Amino acid sequence: MTYEDLAARLSAIDERIADSARAAGRDPGEITRIVVTKFHPAQLVRDLHALGVGEVGENRQQELTAKRAELTDLDLRWHFIGQAQTNKAAAIRRASDVVHSVDRARLADSLHRAATDDRSLDVLVQVNLTEDADRGGSTLADAEALAEHVLGLDSLRLRGVMAVAPLDEDPASAFTRLREVADRIRLLAPDATWISAGMTGDFAEAIAAGATHLRIGSAITGPRPERG
Repeated sequence: MTYEDLAARLSAIDERIADSARAAGRDPGEITRIVVTKFHPAQLVRDLHALGVGEVGENRQQELTAKRAELTDLDLRWHFIGQAQTNKAAAIRRASDVVHSVDRARLADSLHRAATDDRSLDVLVQVNLTEDADRGGSTLADAEALAEHVLGLDSLRLRGVMAVAPLDEDPASAFTRLREVADRIRLLAPDATWISAGMTGDFAEAIAAGATHLRIGSAITGPRPERG
């Protein structure tokens, strides 16, 4: 994809986000667009930065670590949005500014123990909006207890919640459940105002439900390169 094509795709998505925000009676400026660059080269991130992108998301620790190391000259906030293994917590912490996928106390503890300085790591409690226990995320019933656990770890800063809408359900109803969890967690932590929800196919519904952070990939970056 050419730089001009990338610019056009980014502009088109931003217009759709702004239109969805206004339709929901919200200020588009309240919403942060994170560009997910999974499997794309570091040069694409550099081009995105030149177009004004400051928030980038990665699903895999190895790729996040490599890209951040290659792009140290850029002012970017790096979001880790994939499922995290506890044995990679230290590497995730070193490479991330925000971890969206804290779904269990053991992972929170591992991220906390990996702290090497006074810098707080922003984290979100991932909530499973399905009935499938194998999907990533805390259950709806356990999310508040997990949030309380995170609040007890002084090297982590609880920012809010994250979820992925189920494929077999209207995303609007799923995001409504997430908003209810987010509201309960804000009673515990008034500063935990982030709701990370919404991707290319459902960000309008997420915005209507109060999403503050959207995770947009191929609609901006184009199809992911094949990986061997």
